[in-house]
Amino acid sequence: MSVGRTVKNKTQEIKGWITEVFGRATRNRKLERQGKVERVSGNLRQAGEKARHAFRR
Repeated sequence: MSVGRTVKNKTQEIKGWITEVFGRATRNRKLERQGKVERVSGNLRQAGEKARHAFRR
């Protein structure tokens, strides 16, 4: 797992979390959903990278 990809995925996850919380605070469901999708996407990418790294060994 490269450091660049890890940072990129973690940044996407954090950005999604912030967007989700902001959407919840403003009661904007669309913004809340977008944040959740972005957060989950970052998590899945991290999991994919970890799995790919595990099979390379």
